[in-house]
Formats: sequence, C-alpha cells, structure tokens
Amino acid sequence: MSLWRKKSINALLAEANESEKGLKKTLSAMSLVALGIGAIIGAGLFVQTARAAAECSGNAVTLSFLFAAVGCLFAGLCYAEFAAMIPIAGSAYTYAYTTMGELVAWIIGWALILEYAIGAATVSIAWTEYINKLLHEVFNITIPYAWSHSPFQISPAGIHGIVDLPAVFIVLILSLLLIKGTQASASVNAIIVCIKVAIVLAFICVGWQFIKPANHTPFLIPANEPSVAGHDYSATFNHGWLGVLHGAGIVFFAFIGFDAVSTAAQETKNPKRDMPIGILGSLAICTVLYVLFSWVLTGVAPYHVFLTAGKEASVTYAVSHYMLGYSWLATAVTIAILLGFSSVILVMLLGQSRVFYSMSNDGLLPKVFSDLHPKFRTPYKSNLILFLFVGLFAAFIPESVAGDLTSIGTLLAFTLVCLGILILRKTDPDRPRPFRVPFVPVVPVLGIIVCLLMIIGLDIRTIMTAVSWMVLGLVIFFVYSRRHSNIGRENMPPPEKQ
Repeated sequence: MSLWRKKSINALLAEANESEKGLKKTLSAMSLVALGIGAIIGAGLFVQTARAAAECSGNAVTLSFLFAAVGCLFAGLCYAEFAAMIPIAGSAYTYAYTTMGELVAWIIGWALILEYAIGAATVSIAWTEYINKLLHEVFNITIPYAWSHSPFQISPAGIHGIVDLPAVFIVLILSLLLIKGTQASASVNAIIVCIKVAIVLAFICVGWQFIKPANHTPFLIPANEPSVAGHDYSATFNHGWLGVLHGAGIVFFAFIGFDAVSTAAQETKNPKRDMPIGILGSLAICTVLYVLFSWVLTGVAPYHVFLTAGKEASVTYAVSHYMLGYSWLATAVTIAILLGFSSVILVMLLGQSRVFYSMSNDGLLPKVFSDLHPKFRTPYKSNLILFLFVGLFAAFIPESVAGDLTSIGTLLAFTLVCLGILILRKTDPDRPRPFRVPFVPVVPVLGIIVCLLMIIGLDIRTIMTAVSWMVLGLVIFFVYSRRHSNIGRENMPPPEKQ
C-alpha cells in the first residue's frame, strides 16, 4: 500500500454535496469574518504581545507582528484558494490529502492537534488568570492558588498548584455550546467579537495620549542591553533583528485562528465566494488592530517591565499603573479579554472537531469522531472526547509550555498548505478555481520561507517537543490509521475464491 495515495477532489466535492447526510450549512460571509476575528483576537494579543516585547523584540514588536502577518497573508491566500475550491471540513488536512497523499495528510492532521486542541488549552489557562483578576477587583473574591494552577506551578508564597479548575469549566461550557449547533455558536461568537473589538479600540484611542516617546527608544533591543531579572538580552535571538524574528514566532500565536475559518467550509452557504472573504477579511482587520495595539502598549509602558510584572495580565497592568484615571478601562479590558479568550477557545474547539470529523470519515480515526447528533447534526461525540483531552491538558500543564507548541503546529500546517498550492497547480491546472492565489509560485514559496524562518526562531525545547509529538503520531498512523484507511480498503484486492 502506497504512503502517497491521494483522495480524489471529485470524491470530496460529491461528499460536500450530500448536505442531508453531513454537516448543516448555516454560515454566511459575515459569520465567517466574525468567526475569524473571534479566533484571532485573544490570548495572542493580550498575552503574547507583552511577552515578545519583553523577551526579544522590544519596541520593534510592531515589526514582529508585521513579519508574522506577511507569513499569514501568504498562507491565507493559499487557504482561500483551497477552501473555495474544496469546501470540505478538515482544512489543511483535507488539502494535503488531495495534493500530497495520505502520509502527509496524517502528519498535518496530527500537527493541527497542536494548533487547535493545545491552542484551546493554552487560552483556557490564560482565561483562569483573568477571571481570577476580575473576581478580585469586582467582588474581592480570589480562587485559591492550588485550584487555579497546574501542579508544575508554585506561587511566590510557596503554594503548589493542584489543578486549574476554571480552565476546565470554560472548556466544558463551550464544548456543550458547540454540541448545540454551529449557528448558535456563531451567533454567540458574533456578539463577543463586537464587544471585544470595541474595547480594543478603546484601549488604542485612550492609550495613545499616554504614549511617552522615550519608551520607544531604542526601537530595536541593543546587544549590550543589561539583563533584567536574569533574562539575558545578549543571547543571539534576544536582541536586534534576530530578536524581531524570535518575536514573530511568539506573536504568531496571535494570528492563529483565521485558518480555522476554513474548517467550517462544509457548513458555509456559499463557500466559493464566502471562504476567501472570511479568511482574508478577518486577517486584514486583525493585523491593523495588532500593529496599533502593540505600538500603544510599548509606548505606555517600558517593554522590560513585563519581564517581572503583569505576566498574563500585562495589558491590565499597563492600564492600572501607567494610565491613571482610567481604572474603568482596566476592568473593561479584563472583561474584553475574558470574552476574547472564550471566543478563541470556541473556534479552536470547532476547528479541531471538524478536523477529527474529516479524519474519521476517511478511516484514519475511529468512527466515533464522525458520529453526528441526530437533532443538531454536530459531531457531538468528538466534542465530548475533545473536552476530556483539552480539559486534562488545561488542568495540569502550564501556559508557557503550551503556547509555542501551538505556534509550531500551525506553522507546519501553513507550510504544507503553501506547498500544496504549488503541487496542485502542476498536477491539476485545469481544475476550476473560484479564487486564485496571485503571483504563483512567488506567493506560496515566500509563504514557505517565512513560516520556516519563524519555526527556526522558536526555542529548541519547543522544536524537540514537537518532533516527539510527530513521532508519536507516526506510530499511531502505521499501527492503526494506515490499516483502516478508506482509500486503503478501496484499493485492496478482492478475496480469492476458495
């Protein structure tokens, strides 16, 4: 059996047309844009901005965002062509199956678990930090440290974490909402998006008047910058232009989500027109907001303070300590962040369940992942299993471990999607393409290069952990998936007559 056997695009399109048997088509172009913004604006903006600025990019974190956005634009154009041409749930996994074969499809599907499932866990951990802060500020209630942190974390007072219960709670609530239906989930997401974008704009507008030009000098971190709290700025990737590259790998987490729009292609009313609008529209809006937001944040507070203060609540810290008289904005930002995190988790869980749905339909995962609810027509069993996996990860793993793993999984997916466009333009040039990537092969090649550069910019521990994860995935593929593949069964010779 060949490792490179491919799934026919015609077969995929026939599968998409079986609307009575499959996922329900309820989403419009605006729903998709809101879905993309809902997934994008969250932990990356409110947490990773300050982290990247403090650790390696300094004030040039704005350039880190632009560099990451360019990589996302190249990948986004490639996603848009695929999603309009092949409106099937599964995103990059499905695209790889049609262009590079089953083994690569499995690798990318396995990598997407790092993006969606681990991404949802990462954001839910940050959600805990902010719900604790909001409860303390408004009601003077604090969730005990032991019950809001992983066992690998210890407070300054020496208290050990046991389990992160708030993170598990929010994952459960959103999993149940997804089981209820995609339209209901999209409606809730649209309301959340309006609120959090309004508060992000409020932070930019109010914060602009508190910018101190001295905080933006020097723009790049110099090699001789003194260490702060043991952090060595003289390290190769912690200053200068390489620091900007390192920062791009960190803030790239802030852009994760626009590709999740493509996982909902099979639930879109007019995917040929609406998918490119949803993917590229949400990416464009968020890029503008990110650059403005990061410029204001580093102008209001010196970047190095975030090494020791604020941490996950860095934006609220900046408002409280450097924007005096706007305590209401600090509370509003906290609320926006909680809502933002909730919508990100929602879309990540949606994306992961749809990838599992497609992999299960192809026989690479057990059938339980593609079983649809008889009333809601959602993959409810997959959502429940996903809740257990994400919930356990959120309960017991610290955010610092999860965040960069999410980025590397996404970057690998982006790289392979760009490569898939190059392959399909050669192997199937006459295929109707409602949306076409411009300047092929330049755009896909640049997308591959930028994404690989951002992978290189991540720390070696993250890269080695991702490699270990992929090895585990290959073991599962050869032990189970390859043997149960639907294509493999179709290609098996008939049994000999006795």
